[in-house]
Amino acid sequence: MSDAELLKREAGIAACKYVKNGMIIGLGTGSTVKHTIIEIGRMMDEEGLEITGVPTSEATRVLAESLNIPLIEISQVESLDLTIDGADEFDRDFSLIKGGGGALTREKIVANLSKSMIVVADDSKRVDILGSFKLPIEVDPLQSDSVVEEINGFCPGEVRIRASGQKGTLENEHFITDNGGYIIDCEFGPSITNPADLEKNISKIKGVIEVGLFIGICDAVVLSSSSGVEILVNPNGRLN
Repeated sequence: MSDAELLKREAGIAACKYVKNGMIIGLGTGSTVKHTIIEIGRMMDEEGLEITGVPTSEATRVLAESLNIPLIEISQVESLDLTIDGADEFDRDFSLIKGGGGALTREKIVANLSKSMIVVADDSKRVDILGSFKLPIEVDPLQSDSVVEEINGFCPGEVRIRASGQKGTLENEHFITDNGGYIIDCEFGPSITNPADLEKNISKIKGVIEVGLFIGICDAVVLSSSSGVEILVNPNGRLN
């Protein structure tokens, strides 16, 4: 395991300090938060922890089931105690870009139902201004071309429907989300100074299912860097 991966593992484990017995927990998606899920499985097996998980993707469901973590569907809960998830970027206001793995719609539903949200990330995800990471937007496949055309009118960089990228698929085959949608990746560059307004404006476009901007949801970031693991708490969050 590389040094970077070891730090991700440390951060993923550190996030478990917020996990308490009896909680309903949103289980996020990604290479860092997988270590949190693995640690939760260990705590259940070795320490008698009892929680119920709500997976944000099919990949997370498979991992959680392999660890014998009991799961329920989003539709079965009115609220969750906690969500632990990753992020592709976060800024000083704890606003996030998410959706690099294509699970942004389920991730946002689960996060919005949660009493608190913890993000696990490495230091490369910390930015002054959001947008260096391509902003993912989930769209209705039947309206994807018209959404691309409209966003092209105000996005300074390339706007493209995400390709599948899987072996054995055709070159022009699109990535399909767990919900059956397409993902449009938008190169805004580090220019998203008002993510709330941008999210609102994109959400109005016909055919848009969800926008990969998470505003006013993240309460803390468990951050791994070359100097170790630290916890950044949102002063305006729900953990205070």
